[in-house]
Amino acid sequence: MRDVLIVGAGKGGTALLKLLSQTDMLEVKGIVDIDRTAPGIRLAKEWGIPTGVDFKKMMGSHIDIIVEATGSESVLQEIMECRHDHCVVIPGSVAFITAQLLDEKETLLTELKNQTKTRELILNAIHDGMIVIDNQAKITFVNRSAEKILGYKQEDMLNKPVEDVIPATRLPHVLKIRRKEVNQKLVLENGKKVITTRIPIIGPGGNLMGAFAVFKDVTEIVNLAEEITDLKEVKTMLEAIIQSSDEAISVVDENGKGLMVNPAYTRITGLSEKDVIGKPATADISEGESMHMKVLQTRRPVRGARMKVGPAKKEVIVNVAPVIVDGKLKGSVGVIHDVSEISDLTNELKRARQIIRNLEAKYTFDDIIATSPEMNVALEQAKVGARTPATVLLRGESGTGKELFAHAIHNESDRRYNKFIRVNCAAIAESILESELFGYEEGAFSGARQGGKRGLFEEANHGSIFLDEIGELSLNMQAKLLRVLQENEIVRVGGTKPVSIDVRIIAATNVNLEKAIMKGEFREDLYYRLNRLPIYIPPLRERPEDLPFLIEHLIQKLNQDYGRNVKGISDDALNYLKQYHFPGNVRELENIIGRAMIYMYNHEEAIQLKHIPELKPQTNGEQPSSVEPQLSWEGESLQAALDRYERKILLAALEQNHFNKTETARQLNISVRNLYYKMDKHKIDKDSMQ
Repeated sequence: MRDVLIVGAGKGGTALLKLLSQTDMLEVKGIVDIDRTAPGIRLAKEWGIPTGVDFKKMMGSHIDIIVEATGSESVLQEIMECRHDHCVVIPGSVAFITAQLLDEKETLLTELKNQTKTRELILNAIHDGMIVIDNQAKITFVNRSAEKILGYKQEDMLNKPVEDVIPATRLPHVLKIRRKEVNQKLVLENGKKVITTRIPIIGPGGNLMGAFAVFKDVTEIVNLAEEITDLKEVKTMLEAIIQSSDEAISVVDENGKGLMVNPAYTRITGLSEKDVIGKPATADISEGESMHMKVLQTRRPVRGARMKVGPAKKEVIVNVAPVIVDGKLKGSVGVIHDVSEISDLTNELKRARQIIRNLEAKYTFDDIIATSPEMNVALEQAKVGARTPATVLLRGESGTGKELFAHAIHNESDRRYNKFIRVNCAAIAESILESELFGYEEGAFSGARQGGKRGLFEEANHGSIFLDEIGELSLNMQAKLLRVLQENEIVRVGGTKPVSIDVRIIAATNVNLEKAIMKGEFREDLYYRLNRLPIYIPPLRERPEDLPFLIEHLIQKLNQDYGRNVKGISDDALNYLKQYHFPGNVRELENIIGRAMIYMYNHEEAIQLKHIPELKPQTNGEQPSSVEPQLSWEGESLQAALDRYERKILLAALEQNHFNKTETARQLNISVRNLYYKMDKHKIDKDSMQ
């Protein structure tokens, strides 16, 4: 039994801990990591294995093997300097490759000298018979082919002396001499003749662990010879297929040197055989890394890799797979798909979609992440509203997803097959907003189009129209919109004849409409028309339980946008984000995750704390001198305490700026609409400050 110490309890260390715990020949005596919350540390504690943060304290003379699983060269060097003479140190890279080989079961038998789980690497599907014995010459494993050749069932052979099953075997002799015997003839008791190779299994430190034999029935060798006879015909057929393929194909050997290309390859890349054959696999790449070399290193196929090849920098998609013969890596074959034309068409489609973005609804309720009770209430209200013709008013802060709800409501309604028009009322100048919404007649104004123009309400007939930032409409436009809601008809600019329409209105605002009514900035009658089905979408800070699911969804979305393969976020990074207030809500969260992914290297799979940009309080300039942070706790919840402190800040800032909301919002670095929302939330008005 060998004693093992694992340094590093991350993903690799945890995998090694699980693997080593399953073998009888190695025993993990401890696992070390500076992060006490690392997954390997938690697992070791569950299993009763000693843990620590300093490997030096656990490097006793009893430790035979130290596995460095941090991947840090400095840690590896420090271990090498501190280990005792008889201790074997396995670097992190070797440990990682070893774990992969054990999992994939694709390693050659000749590479098993330093492996501890021989049984998992023996494949039952191979045609050769295999038999393994321990150092007492007792059988520990036989495969199905061995059962067929020897004529015994597996359960009748296991744990029996090998000489009881195969009297003429020389495996006990191999145990004694510790040398392999290659291609030896043997006649079995059932009369079958086999050719066998016997190899001792010697573990770390020279310990004899057992031996194994690989043997083949002569009949199979005859069959193999017949197959070889037809090899030339098969080779000719394969070459004809490759040469006639419209897809570019390239083949390299195990060293990454070019072996073969077909005419389609030359047509797409512009490179001939002399430019590629015998040259490194990178010879044809203009932009990107060699997928051939990546496959040769990992022994795993690669699908859908984008790159540019040849002197013309032709954009292609590459699929590459390893060529493995009898467990040996012989090279790799790549298929190149020309996507330059597809890319051009895709770009044209994107431009077209940009033009008609107001004519479609892209999202459904399945795209809305809702696990918190507050968000589920809003979602259920929206689903109810989608099944009715009622006008919907979406309320919430900027960035909470009001437009997403509008898309989903349209797609869930019986109007889903008609147009969905989006209008940002704050983004269109007041002078042209009326003609955009209601259209105009020929000659209505200077520059009017001949024959007039249909407005957005007419375009949305029998469909839905989404009026975003409706709180920004002027009183004049509010009156015209009220007529549409009351009469279901519009009058074009410069026209006199009403046009009947059948449109479902979905409005959204982050303005406090009740406050605007009191100030005379919003019509009360329009408010009651719009407020048939109000839906409040909570800000992100009020639904922190949604944060992990939102991050997972955003990572998947941004992976497609950025061409990345990020798989998740670390616990410390997630905890850091949970402490942030997110004044920009989900839109700000997407910005933060996007920036973090940009800072990541291509080989990194999880967002770490170092990738997250520093999240500072949302202030602009120095805090007003009159704002004194009186920090105290009165026994309430954290959210209640934060709300109490936020109210003090707002009161102090408004007082210093003489209740000038525009200047107050500027100094606090928030929008005027957001300031109105917070004032309403905390019941702050001018009277309350006197």
